[in-house]
Amino acid sequence: MAIRNIMKKGAQTDTKYFTGLAIKLGADHAVAFKIADIVFDPRTILKCMFGCSDWAKGHTCPSRPGSLNPWEYRKVFEKYSWGIIVHSNNKKVSQEVSFAVEKEAFIKGYYFAFSLSDCALCDECAGHRSEQCVNPKKARPALQSVGIDVFKTVHQFGLPLKTLRDEEEEQNWYSAVFIE
Repeated sequence: MAIRNIMKKGAQTDTKYFTGLAIKLGADHAVAFKIADIVFDPRTILKCMFGCSDWAKGHTCPSRPGSLNPWEYRKVFEKYSWGIIVHSNNKKVSQEVSFAVEKEAFIKGYYFAFSLSDCALCDECAGHRSEQCVNPKKARPALQSVGIDVFKTVHQFGLPLKTLRDEEEEQNWYSAVFIE
C-alpha cells in the first residue's frame, strides 16, 4: 500500500515537471490527463479515410500495412494511466515538444512513454513518393488516427479547438504523451 501512494505522489510531481517542460520547450499549453479523460471514438477513421490527403500514402496513417485499427489502439492506450496533452498553433512545434517530453519521460524511467502527434517532420511525407520513412524513430501517428476524439478530449480542459472555414484561419495542433 505504501508503494502505491509513493507512486501516485511521484506521478503528481512528474505531471507538473512534464507540463512545465512542454511549456519551456515552446508549447502554448500543456495539461495533464488521466486515461479516463481520453475520449475514444472509432468513427475518427471515417475522417481519415474520407478527408485526409495522407490516406494510403502517409507512413503514420492508419491505412499503412500493419497498422492497428482504432478499436485495437484503444486497448493499447488504455493500459496507460496518465500523460500530458500538448497544444501549439504550430504543427511542427507540437510534434517536437511531444517527442522531447516522450524522450525525457523514458529517461526518467517511464519506459513505455509514447507520443502521438500529426507528423510534421518532413515537408512532404516520403510515403507520397512511395519511399520509406526517413524518420521512422520519430514519426508518430496523430491522435485522431488511433481513434481519439480530439475535440471532446481537449474541450474538457478548456483548450481551444474549432472547425475552420478555411486553411488560412489559425490552427490548433495537439499532441499527447502517454506516460504511465
